[in-house]
Amino acid sequence: MKVIVQRSLESSVSVNNRVVGSIDKGLVILVGFANNDTSSDIDYIIKKVINLRIFDDECGIMNKSILDVGGNILSISQFTLYADTKKGNRPSYINAMNGQNAIKLYDEFNEKLSKYVHVEKGIFGEDMKVSITNDGPITIIIESR
Repeated sequence: MKVIVQRSLESSVSVNNRVVGSIDKGLVILVGFANNDTSSDIDYIIKKVINLRIFDDECGIMNKSILDVGGNILSISQFTLYADTKKGNRPSYINAMNGQNAIKLYDEFNEKLSKYVHVEKGIFGEDMKVSITNDGPITIIIESR
């Protein structure tokens, strides 16, 4: 499992010109699953995400987590995180989990994450337009393996 975490001032996701999820201060998480990912990968990533200290404290030092600042999360499924570009110019997605299995893990990820923080999300498998105001910019990549 791989996630891209971006600290955000405000962000939204639209499908068919309709906003389906939006947040103010918080995190945007692009979420991808590999063929061999399981619930234990989800648990590992969630623990990392909710405890990641990338928000400023009173001294302007990144020392607070999403839990500390009371922010929200915008979760976006993104199988292209597993694009393999080693050969040629057309990415291969052979390492990305198929949609039928990935949607189950994506739903599990969001359900478990929502026990800690409010989660808005895109629509799995749809053509989404994501607007991110990256704060900092702060962008962190987390992998479960």
